[in-house]
Amino acid sequence: MTSEECPVPLGSISSAVPGQSEEYGSAQADDIIEEVGAGDDVSIGSDLSTLVVPFPELAPVVFFCLKQTTCPRSWCIPALLLNPSCAPTWFERISIMVILLNCVTLGMYQPCENIDCTSDRCQILQAFDAFIYIFFALEMVIKMVALGIFGRRCYLGDTWNRLDFFIVMAGMVEYSLDLQNINLSAIRTVRVLRPLKAINRVPSMRILVNLLLDTLPMLGNVLLLCFFVFFIFGIIGVQLWAGLLRNRCYLEENFTLSSGMALPPPYYQPEEDDERPFICSLASDNGIMSCSDVPARREGGRTCCLDKEDALHRQALGLKAMGLCINWNQYYTRCHTGNSNPHKGAINFDNIVYAWIVIFQVITLEGWVEIMYYVMDAHSFYNFIYFILLIIIGSFFMINLCLVVIATQFSETKQREHQLMQEQRAQCLSSSTLASMAEPGDCYEEIFQLICHTGQDLWETLPPRKKMRRIL
Repeated sequence: MTSEECPVPLGSISSAVPGQSEEYGSAQADDIIEEVGAGDDVSIGSDLSTLVVPFPELAPVVFFCLKQTTCPRSWCIPALLLNPSCAPTWFERISIMVILLNCVTLGMYQPCENIDCTSDRCQILQAFDAFIYIFFALEMVIKMVALGIFGRRCYLGDTWNRLDFFIVMAGMVEYSLDLQNINLSAIRTVRVLRPLKAINRVPSMRILVNLLLDTLPMLGNVLLLCFFVFFIFGIIGVQLWAGLLRNRCYLEENFTLSSGMALPPPYYQPEEDDERPFICSLASDNGIMSCSDVPARREGGRTCCLDKEDALHRQALGLKAMGLCINWNQYYTRCHTGNSNPHKGAINFDNIVYAWIVIFQVITLEGWVEIMYYVMDAHSFYNFIYFILLIIIGSFFMINLCLVVIATQFSETKQREHQLMQEQRAQCLSSSTLASMAEPGDCYEEIFQLICHTGQDLWETLPPRKKMRRIL
């Protein structure tokens, strides 16, 4: 043993990867020969057991010089691997606590109250943020030293490790540019990705994320079907109702005013407290509303009953109209297509894009009745059939189809993740123990299995003579 190598306990080697010390192929033997050196005299048939690396699932050499028994790497590897009881290591527990602390500090951050960060609270949060970043950077270095950087089982070979690497690099850019007084608002948004580091450390969260990733291909087919359905409904809406939601009741063509009278609006608009526009039906359509249905004008809580001729006549006679006003709404008799659509132009069927927006709002079942009334007022009473079919197909069928796909994929993903967890338990626990291949049960069952496991271990540690005395 050279001076730069550290001894690795045999107990940790056998418990880290049980059952794999005897399974070596020619490729692994070649790796071992390369690690020892081409100039060494190696007898594979007789001395292979002495050249076996402690952790066969990891790369024998990283950074061209660090073996698994070299001191920096031999310190980092046990911090990442599971112990014989399959419980998280102390390093994983600390990492989870730091992630939770980071979630708390991100929630307490208030940039608008103290922009210059001169308060004690802001400085404390900055100190915690620096500590958390240093820990994440140290975690990345430890994983790189233990696993290596490039390769299938190395650090960057895992998706979640690549996310951690991106977060650490973004933090490095943030701290380096912060010294030059550069606006870092866009870079600081990467901090919100830090809580995602907890996903890979919590099995239940990892199952849900893998479920979302696994359902994307199947959901793509469902979304493609939804696209075709929405495209068909959008084309129908554009062909039937393009420009109809712009219909308004305008003043009659020969409308004139005498001097001294205020000019009314060019088209009828409801009261200020009513945001719904009055949409009329053209003469060529068979809509519900027409300009004759425009209500009388109200001023000061009273209904106006005068026309402009009566007002001019009373004005010529010198009579004062006490409590009387002109009903200007009776002159809005011409239905014409205008320039504005309901809700500041957001609700219309003028083109396929706006039609898709309306269809999406309808299938969410939010405000769809009001949109249906607009179309029925402008075109025909029987347009409700369109919206009923859209709700049945879009809201009930398509959304439930997505739920069926997610439920089906969830069962498959859960079964696969459960199988992977069972394989990890089989690697960590001895095949002679009670809990090696047992299914996970409730709390009491797990406690009972733990007691049985502990009792069996104590029984195996007793000398043979004491065992015979206990039996007798």
